[in-house]
Amino acid sequence: MVAGFCLLADTLDFFYEGSQVYPPVSYWCLLAGIALVDAALASSARLSGIVALAQAALAVAGTLVLPGGSAPPDMNDAGMLIAAYRAGAWLNGRPAVLALLYLAAGVIGVGALDGTTDLTEWRSILLSTVKGTLLAWLVGRYTTARGAHIAELEQRAVREREMARQDLANAIAEDRSAIARDLHDVIAHHVSAIGVHAGAARLGLAAKEASPVSTALAAVETSSRAALLDLRRLLDFLHDSSAEGARQPGLSDLDQLIQAVSAAGLETNVSVQGTRQELEGSLDIAVYRVVQEMLTNALRHGDGHVDITLCYDTSRITVTAVNPIAAPERLVEDSPHRGLEGISSRVGMFNGFVSYGPVPGEADWKISATFSMDGT
Repeated sequence: MVAGFCLLADTLDFFYEGSQVYPPVSYWCLLAGIALVDAALASSARLSGIVALAQAALAVAGTLVLPGGSAPPDMNDAGMLIAAYRAGAWLNGRPAVLALLYLAAGVIGVGALDGTTDLTEWRSILLSTVKGTLLAWLVGRYTTARGAHIAELEQRAVREREMARQDLANAIAEDRSAIARDLHDVIAHHVSAIGVHAGAARLGLAAKEASPVSTALAAVETSSRAALLDLRRLLDFLHDSSAEGARQPGLSDLDQLIQAVSAAGLETNVSVQGTRQELEGSLDIAVYRVVQEMLTNALRHGDGHVDITLCYDTSRITVTAVNPIAAPERLVEDSPHRGLEGISSRVGMFNGFVSYGPVPGEADWKISATFSMDGT
């Protein structure tokens, strides 16, 4: 666009003034030359030195063929300025200096030939050089330097953001390790002690026939082992461990979960509707955790029985749990709705929804959680 406006300005200026000064042949040759060198301003940046030389040569040639006694018309003044800017902006080192010298020589040569510059007066030479080429060349150098400075600032900002993200990731990793250590110190040791004492008590009763006490102790022992295994998986996950133990449980581990709660005295029936599908990793873990929470609620607040239904659809999976509500004297006091809040939170992460409450006309409690498989 700049080259086009420059070409238009120079050719129109010379079209009106040059036709009154030059013979027809010289006039049309110079007009074609102006059009060519100004069009070359749109060429590749690496040709800026050649373009500057062509602009200077054309200006000198136009002055050399000027008829004697004629006032010199404006030729490619705009082209000279833009060529000087290009040389300053796009060339470096020796090529940039050479391009400046070409243009300066052209300006001085034109001035000397048409009598506007006194070669014996250094002030006249300096002034014509500064006005004709040096100012535009310096503006080009400044523009390039400013652009490089802005690019450096942007790169520095990007590096600082990357460093900040890395520092945040390191801080999170340290916090995860600290959480893992605290969980191990606070929970794992106590759960291990529960399992050991339950096992010792069960062995002390081994001489007797099976009794509700020994069955309960076996359930405590089994549950403590399961809790330790689950806790170890969480600790490995927090430590970013790549070991097999770091794998979070999913629906493939549902049978083990059912065995654990059955040993604790909860009769569990699981049914599947639709065609089983492989769930994406995080969704598989979330569904498993929801089933685990449903079984825990049924164990704590139910009456010893729960029906779990997994319903697979094309784009969603629904988990439903129905259990009898325990008599008031058997209900376990707990923080209100903490488990239900956890279920709602997990389901909400997958754009699902949860419903729960007593079954109308029956003494059962029903909770249903629907997960979206496609994220919509």
